[in-house]
Amino acid sequence: MVNPSFPGALACAALWISGSVFVLPAAAQVPPSADEAARYSGLHAAAHAGDVRALERLLAAGADVDARDRHGRTPLHVATHARHGAAVRALAQRGAALGALDDDRYDAVTIAAVADDEETLRLLLSLGASARLVTSRYDGTALIAAAHLGHDGVVRQLIAAGAPLDHVNNLHWTALIESIVLGDGSPRHVATLRALVDAGADLQRADRDGRTPLQLARARGYDRMVAILEQAGAK
Repeated sequence: MVNPSFPGALACAALWISGSVFVLPAAAQVPPSADEAARYSGLHAAAHAGDVRALERLLAAGADVDARDRHGRTPLHVATHARHGAAVRALAQRGAALGALDDDRYDAVTIAAVADDEETLRLLLSLGASARLVTSRYDGTALIAAAHLGHDGVVRQLIAAGAPLDHVNNLHWTALIESIVLGDGSPRHVATLRALVDAGADLQRADRDGRTPLQLARARGYDRMVAILEQAGAK
């Protein structure tokens, strides 16, 4: 069994469930590389540097607030990757599309969620960004991505912001299921599962093979998850 971690760059995951090995396709949330950032100009360069004065000057001169780089990233995506909150705020106040998707179908909220960047996520949500968007090549959500990674603080923020608890991605997994099958049973994954259970996630919604979250947790030997699910009435 290999635990897939997916820190935001390219990853490939092998998953063992009930004696079977599943190889998941590569996930791709690609931040600007150092070489790419060095070639940036205009708003993208200012966003990557967190240079709010340059952003405001360029926008006042008519620069396109939602201009795209070669990977479809807007300046808002770039500022979010770089964790420049002041630049994120400046772009949002100038009308940046908070729900814009890059070429890999990630929005700023999902970028912050995958990066475990609670501060930038909190800012984006306060500015009106949505936690409800369908994102990524897996037709998932920011909540599913965060649950996958065991980013429990992010998960709690997204739940409070109205993220869809029981959205099913194209792997036929919910956030609750991903916290189990793509987690490692660590304290943060356990806390993630608990947050989802406490929020009212569907405990009986099964994967495409009919396995419930409780059955999946038992198959992985995750006793703390099993106890939480059983106490909540999962079958």
